[in-house]
Amino acid sequence: MVRIGSVELGEFPLLLAPMEDVSDPPFRALCKREGCDMMYTEFISVEGLIRDADKSLQKLDIYEEERPIGVQIFGAELDSMMRAAEIVEEAGPEVLDINYGCPVKKVVCKMAGAGILQDIPKMVELTAAVVRSTKLPVTVKTRLGWDDNSLYIEEVAERLQDVGIQALSIHGRTRKQMYKGEADWTLIAKVKENPRIHIPIFGNGDVDSPQKAAEYRRRFGVDGIMIGRASIGNPWIFREIKHYLATGELLPPPTLAERVDAARRHLAHSIEWKGLTLGVVEMRRHYTNYFRGLPGIKAYRTRLVTEMDPEALFGVLGEIEAEYSGAPIVH
Repeated sequence: MVRIGSVELGEFPLLLAPMEDVSDPPFRALCKREGCDMMYTEFISVEGLIRDADKSLQKLDIYEEERPIGVQIFGAELDSMMRAAEIVEEAGPEVLDINYGCPVKKVVCKMAGAGILQDIPKMVELTAAVVRSTKLPVTVKTRLGWDDNSLYIEEVAERLQDVGIQALSIHGRTRKQMYKGEADWTLIAKVKENPRIHIPIFGNGDVDSPQKAAEYRRRFGVDGIMIGRASIGNPWIFREIKHYLATGELLPPPTLAERVDAARRHLAHSIEWKGLTLGVVEMRRHYTNYFRGLPGIKAYRTRLVTEMDPEALFGVLGEIEAEYSGAPIVH
């Protein structure tokens, strides 16, 4: 049984990666329905939290059906991280996660996210301070290193464990790689094999199929897998992986009715939670995957990513359901 503190996650948990403008409550609800064992919020600026910024505070919204859930924060200032930890604890998640992996320039230039990989002692200091500031289990998500000349993840894992983190998720790329090239899981495996490491180690990067999940579990020995981009518009990946790991058999792809129903639920919840404009616009990145494999879908997809009127959007979804009912879907 894999545990983070007192939170039990099963024998081989599948986690939803924290993704900006993606892993919000509307999307998390769909992933939870499809078997995700633990989810994380979008990453939240500690400066925004302590200044009561509306966008940051809204990201603390947690629904009971989502549990267990972790709130992920990012920042670079000791006092701000400690104060933010107290605010997060009041929101009542099961876990507090620190982001040391985001490669985006506007985050990195402040020495937050993956920027902290240039200063490992500061990373350890910040982590220790957060652990002291909360009763929640503290976890970390990071990368292999800043670049190929600073692959210190084995040392980092030991030092972060020593100051009290209770799980570590590792994306198998450096910051310099961003999301390019192949994720290197061999260093993740070395962390897991280190006899000093006793906390759960979760691997992240490039897992986009049940077969790959099974292969990476076997080859690299991780305690669970965190799935990010492969889940966008495809919450069914969690049930597909779980079924394959349990039986060795592939599930059939989601039916058209399931795809349309997911898109409808997602759109409706997105508008309800974010308001009309953001709810419609931030939904657009999901449509391609919801309807991938349908012949001639491009014209419908173009309408979905340009239309602003909710009634019209639901109408397009109804047209897709009517047009493709019974049509074969290429998975």
